[in-house]
Amino acid sequence: MKIISWNVNSVRSRIEHLKELIKSSKPDIICLQETKVENSSFPIKVFDELGFKFFALNGMKSYNGVCILSKIEIKKTKVHSFCGINDARHISAKIDFIDVHNLYIPAGGDDPDISSNPKFKHKILFLDELSEVFLKKKKNVLLCGDFNIAPLEDDVWSHKQLQNTVSHTDIERERLLNFMKSGPWVDIIRKKINPPSNIYTWWSYRSPDFNKNNRGRRLDHVWCSGDLSARILSVKIYKTMRNWVKPSDHVPIETIIKTY
Repeated sequence: MKIISWNVNSVRSRIEHLKELIKSSKPDIICLQETKVENSSFPIKVFDELGFKFFALNGMKSYNGVCILSKIEIKKTKVHSFCGINDARHISAKIDFIDVHNLYIPAGGDDPDISSNPKFKHKILFLDELSEVFLKKKKNVLLCGDFNIAPLEDDVWSHKQLQNTVSHTDIERERLLNFMKSGPWVDIIRKKINPPSNIYTWWSYRSPDFNKNNRGRRLDHVWCSGDLSARILSVKIYKTMRNWVKPSDHVPIETIIKTY
């Protein structure tokens, strides 16, 4: 089973990129974040023609939005509204024997201060709720998406310069790593790919030449429950797609899982 996770930054804006990605990588399942489209306007026909017959959608107009597209039958879907807010940040689907969860954690704004920045406070409360939501989900679970956190020191181009920057602050990193331990979850990317190989998945649009300075961060993740760990065959980060015309600032992650 080949699964691709990608913060697409508008599914309609990246349709041609998705077509090319599907043509070259031939995934069975695609998990997208930041689709930025209501369910009624999602381009189902495009993906149906590409072989995806099953859809789990949780979208909203102009912001956020997550979805799971599958060539394999989706047996069950579920949505959780974190912090009591219906802002389209989670969708799950039972596919084969695996519960696939697609997650888009809030970015948190620019100021890493809970008392003065409501967006950052929302992010921390969202992270606190993760352990409750996944408390009983211990087996056959894959969790992927844009977590908007680079938890380890070498998940960013400079730990020293970014340790007070949202996405790499101590409070965010600690919350996410504590959630990982509560699973216990296996960080598939770090299991299969380690520095000095490229592990970044995001490069700012503000960077004039992201290839030259490579000031990236690993904000996108794929985790699995411990029982699935031995079934992970490979992981690939599509860094080259950041070079494409009008790209997303994130790049896709491909995971191949042995299912038989």
